[in-house]
Amino acid sequence: KLWLSAPQQAARPPTPLAQSMPIELEAPFWGFMGAAFALVFSNMGAAYGTGKSGIGISTLGVGQPELIMKSIVPVVMAGVLGIYGLIIAVIISNEVTTVEEKAPSYTTFKAFAHFGGGLACGLSGLAAGMAIGIVGETLTQASAAQPKLFVGMVLILIFAEALGLYGLIVGLILSAKASS
Repeated sequence: KLWLSAPQQAARPPTPLAQSMPIELEAPFWGFMGAAFALVFSNMGAAYGTGKSGIGISTLGVGQPELIMKSIVPVVMAGVLGIYGLIIAVIISNEVTTVEEKAPSYTTFKAFAHFGGGLACGLSGLAAGMAIGIVGETLTQASAAQPKLFVGMVLILIFAEALGLYGLIVGLILSAKASS
């Protein structure tokens, strides 16, 4: 039975696992939520950046189809954000464990470190994707009208991508902190 009355609980003999340390049942939940948030939010940013940039590229392609391949840079940069989330999600999910050698090995500290790392990576990826999408949509069309804007567009996209990279770095640091 999952729910035992107080007399039933008192009558049960303690198990060796219960004697060794308290079980942190919710710890794997928070670790897996960190992995999920890293992947989901990073992919939301990648999808938004790709979609918004794709609108600008499609609009540009109607009038000047020869510039489509030159304007694909924002789409590639947005796609990289999804890879950042995937990296963190795989690292975190491989470190989440339940019981090893009859004792819980995944502590709340590790779980919250993984949760924070996943959230940092995911939300940074979402913000970077939004920036890439807005810049990609607007400046692909503007750089077609004025080719000198292309270098400026690429620089802005690099700085927007750096936001996602910062989240990846923080996620890796927090994941490493949880492992030590």
